[in-house]
Amino acid sequence: MGRTLYFDCSAGAAGDMVLGALLDAGVPLEALRAALGSLLPPGWSLDMDRVTRAGVGAAKFRIRGPEDGEGGLEAHQHQHRTVAEICALVEASALSSSAKSRACGFFRRLAEVEAAVHRMSVEQVHLHEVGALDSIVDIAGSVFAIEWLAPERVVASPLNVGGGFATTSHGPLPVPAPATAALLVGVPVYSDGVQAERVTPTGALLVSGHADGYGPLPAMIIDAVGYGAGDRDIPGTPNVFRVFVGRTYGVGSRDRVLVMECEIDDMSPQVFGLLMERLYAAGALEVFYTAVQMKKNRPGILVTVLAKPEQRDALGGIIFRETTSIGLRYQEMDRLCLDREVVSVDTPLGPVRFKVARLGGDAVNAAPEFEDCARLAREHGVPVKEVQAVASQAYRDRARR
Repeated sequence: MGRTLYFDCSAGAAGDMVLGALLDAGVPLEALRAALGSLLPPGWSLDMDRVTRAGVGAAKFRIRGPEDGEGGLEAHQHQHRTVAEICALVEASALSSSAKSRACGFFRRLAEVEAAVHRMSVEQVHLHEVGALDSIVDIAGSVFAIEWLAPERVVASPLNVGGGFATTSHGPLPVPAPATAALLVGVPVYSDGVQAERVTPTGALLVSGHADGYGPLPAMIIDAVGYGAGDRDIPGTPNVFRVFVGRTYGVGSRDRVLVMECEIDDMSPQVFGLLMERLYAAGALEVFYTAVQMKKNRPGILVTVLAKPEQRDALGGIIFRETTSIGLRYQEMDRLCLDREVVSVDTPLGPVRFKVARLGGDAVNAAPEFEDCARLAREHGVPVKEVQAVASQAYRDRARR
């Protein structure tokens, strides 16, 4: 059974609400602290409170730090950071390499949106509200939490954007604010008439960047439900973001996938890394490169992208903008996937997550998560292959019991 996350955005979405819901659904706060602790100045910490919103209990994610004095909360919150400065902070964290890449891809996407809104180059953009420390933690923390849950699929409801005006560093702006509206292009939205900003740029970025599709709650066996609280307690409506964690049921799953390809023989190799980051940040399912021999006996690279069929124009645009390619092939194919789940296995060196693939309920493959093995190898000072061997033996022992 493949793990699925469902985002209920009936009260909108904000970064702290998303992260609070993921923590409430089971992501360990201590694991988040270990991954993001280096982002915080001395004396600061990540915390979670229990609150109620219109009678519904929820988790309120918070960053706690000094409230006054030089270098205190206000000084850090009002810093205007460039994308390069934000990504330098993220790269210095303990996130996995894939999470760092995805988080930085999100910030670059936001910078591109801001640049378009304000008619300036990406290099000139200084992120204001989303450059604040709490928003950086919200985005990087949510990327970490979703990676920790390791879903096969993320589905979201239409987003309730609210109404009225939002207070921003540029002054009052109509809801949804221009950057939020740009991030929600192609996403189903509505308003319940409440005169408040219910979707922030951070919330729009996280939902649209992770969702594989939109619609009602899919058929799933629910394992956990998490509630993340917003700042306001709106009378008559719970101001909470809700996430369902569950498993799809059935023998495997069949869907349609888009395959896009092009060959390139006249581009700097440095650009291929950035291209992969941006394609993943925009929702690509898989991106891989293959060495090929091209016309005039030139070595080249075959770029292959797997995606949802509806992502063709968006991802194709990224390829044309970021590369020297002037043509792109594409076709839709049927895809059959094994049911997958992630289980945690206790080993003598510490817990390791395993991705287990099943066919008709029988486990046909089980592989330890490399990032978990690499972390334990660093902690214990042993080769990663030894950790993998110990973890695999622990999984086999557990399966025999």
